[in-house]
Amino acid sequence: MTNDSGAHGAGGLARLVSAIAVAVLLGACVPTASTTRKAPDDARPPLATAPASPTSPGSTADAADVDAAPAASAAPEDPRDRDPMANHKDTREELLQLFSLRPMTAAETTRIQPDIFLAHNFGPAVTRMNQGNKAIAQHSISKEACLRGLEGVVIQTDAQKAVCGAPNMVPIYRNGDPASAHYCIDVFEFPNRPCELPIVWAAPTHAEKVCELEGKRLCSQEEWQLACRADPGGGPDRPYAYGDDLDLDICDTHKPRGPESKCQVTTAEKAWQTCGTNTEPAGAFPGCKSRFGVYDQHGNVAEIMTRIDREKGMVSQLKGSAFFYSEVARRPKEPQRADGRETYPDTCNYDPRWHIEHMDSAWHVNYHLGFRCCKNVTAPASSSSP
Repeated sequence: MTNDSGAHGAGGLARLVSAIAVAVLLGACVPTASTTRKAPDDARPPLATAPASPTSPGSTADAADVDAAPAASAAPEDPRDRDPMANHKDTREELLQLFSLRPMTAAETTRIQPDIFLAHNFGPAVTRMNQGNKAIAQHSISKEACLRGLEGVVIQTDAQKAVCGAPNMVPIYRNGDPASAHYCIDVFEFPNRPCELPIVWAAPTHAEKVCELEGKRLCSQEEWQLACRADPGGGPDRPYAYGDDLDLDICDTHKPRGPESKCQVTTAEKAWQTCGTNTEPAGAFPGCKSRFGVYDQHGNVAEIMTRIDREKGMVSQLKGSAFFYSEVARRPKEPQRADGRETYPDTCNYDPRWHIEHMDSAWHVNYHLGFRCCKNVTAPASSSSP
């Protein structure tokens, strides 16, 4: 994620997207009980069902106490799994099946009407959340190959699931003290499923709503940073999730975005038509994880989170590098490039100020910008079960 004209710096794109997003929200606002309305039957997709199994890859533990990543051969082989592009969902129904909603009472469902929100805001189009424009995207790792790489790797123990109250989340804490954990973070970029492609084209305001519908919330910048840099055992922080020095090969950071003449971000429609979302499945780079077992905090997609601004209150914060980071990478103490191309150090604590917007009206979207969710702990953390 950069702030140059090829990524975040296009004012025309931001303004157009803001206008589009406002129009979308006005047509897809969450009504109160007094303004209940129904979408046409053909626009009401079925609500997403819960994942078949709460799997997530990350750290090792005894088999009796963990959920491990599914073996690639555990189910009948689907020939599509051999094709990296087959993992790219291109219908609203397929996208909605990637995540599940929190249980709601009948009154909540009537008031919130999540199906209307999802119908308006998910789908293969520039004004919807999706996995990018499949017609121009280029993925090189299949779902099958990703699952094979995660086979036997553990992300969430039974104790962690009890603390977090949701699959594929881990509790985060300081100073090696699991009992102090007060929040959990998604192991993968949304939709937080191993070996699925991350969701992009999500405005912060809409990302916040999606997390809420799952019973979660957007992570704060400090929460995201702690999950990236800290050591569960109480050791020293690290500059990068994976280690002490920049490594452009360990994460999905080495794909060329191509010349700006090809990827045009002057308007949202131009970006959709010309900028490929060349991501890889979540967890496809096994070494790209923090010591807590959180994957892809560097590379793949940049991420939305929140930050408290003294003047503006709760604002959106965009950070983390994307799949083309090698084009704009530099180490923390290195100078900017002589050719004028902006570079930045993608450390855990790097604090960029790109497209700062109040969370009530944060509409910036992009082809390489996704998010992940956090959640308050639901049970006391145990010092014996990190």
